Order: sequence, then structure tokens, then C-alpha cells
Amino acid sequence: MRWTAFVVDDEPLAVQRLVRLLTRSGRIEVAGSATDPQVAIRALSERPVDVLFLDIHMPEIDGFALLERLERAPLVVFTTAHDEHALRAFQVLAIDYLLKPIDQAQLDRALDKLERVAAAPAAAPAALAELLDMVRSPRAQPRIASRLGDRVTLLDLDAVSHFHASDRLTYAVSGGKDHVVDETLAALERRLDPAQFVRIHRSALVNLRFVAELRGDGAGLVVVLRDDTQLPVARDRVRPLKDRLGI
Repeated sequence: MRWTAFVVDDEPLAVQRLVRLLTRSGRIEVAGSATDPQVAIRALSERPVDVLFLDIHMPEIDGFALLERLERAPLVVFTTAHDEHALRAFQVLAIDYLLKPIDQAQLDRALDKLERVAAAPAAAPAALAELLDMVRSPRAQPRIASRLGDRVTLLDLDAVSHFHASDRLTYAVSGGKDHVVDETLAALERRLDPAQFVRIHRSALVNLRFVAELRGDGAGLVVVLRDDTQLPVARDRVRPLKDRLGI
């Protein structure tokens, strides 16, 4: 099977390199490319492809936000400039990830996986699309995904006490354990139920169901969770938090 592909990356040189490698492989027909996510969305809406080579971290519209705006979600190979620890973050519908600068060996691995998908039962792509819908639409299916290599862990949002950001990664905390997720706190704040999840700090988003106490520590307000985790509240977030809690 000869796959059709589209490349999206806000770095022009990264797009050029990947298109060149894909063309050289002889296994992919590159249907188009874009450095602007909005342009990509329009192009993919007019001409869907089999696989999308997609950068995650782009200004204004990140990779997952782009996927959510597509009527038909293709299979995805993510690309990233992050180090090996960030690679755990990639989520559903990801056939593989490519670490920049992309080399031929990485690309061949991804294309091999695509061929295995093609050889699988016809229901496989539909099952992957269903998984994407499940973890990317928390109001319909309250779960979020965390991926480590080829293993995807689905976390119940009701069991996530809070999200926090550290060292350019975002973590969901469930059962006292950190799980890397590939969304910024800003993106999570936009799409999660505001009646349940409230941004209390630039580096923390809290599940109100886990809030046990509000406490002054001399320097400001602190949220105390059921497990005694203490999270500082930014001054400009105090009033919105109290309003949500009905205080």
C-alpha cells in the first residue's frame, strides 16, 4: 500500500527535511505540507490523507488542537524536538514519534509500523479513532491518556487530583503518582470542565473534588488536597477559586 501523507511543522527547515526523506523512501506520497496549522486544517479538510506527520508544540494551535478540528482523523506520526523524557508524552493514534533532527532510520521504523497497520484487520484504524475520541473528549468520556513508549495508560479524570507543569512537561497526578500527558495546562484548562478543574497557578490546575482545605501560609493562600498535598494559589486566582468553591 502506498500511503498519502501531510507534514505539519512550524519550522520550515524541519518540513523540508522530512518531505525530502519521505520522498526518498519511495513508500509515501506526500500530498502536501504546511508551517501554519490553520493552513493545514483547511488543506486536510479538503483532501484527507492516510497519515499525518505532526509537530506537537506549535504557537496558537498545538498538534492535538489541530487534530480536534479535523472531521476525519488520520493516523499520526508525531515529531518533536524534546529529549527522551518528553517522548513518553505522545498519545493515541500515534503510530510512532520522530525525534528531531529526523534521520532515515527513525523514519523507516515509522513506515514499517504503518505497513503493519495496513496489514491489520480493517477495523484497526476505526478502533484507533475511537480511542482518540475517548481520550480527547473528556466530557463525553472522562479519561485522559498518558503514554510510555508503546504503552498507553488511560486515567479517569475523576481520579486526577491535579495537573502540574515542570521542566516543560505536564503531569497528571492520580493515586499520588505523576503521569506525563502531552497537553499544556492552558490547553487542559480550555477543554476540561471548569466546574471541576480550576487553574490556581501558572503551574497548577486542581480538581475541586480533591480540595480539603484552604490555608494561609503567611505568604498567601494554599490549597490543601485530601492527601495533604499543598499547592500555592496565585494572588489573581484566589477570588475565582473561592467563587468556584462557593466561599
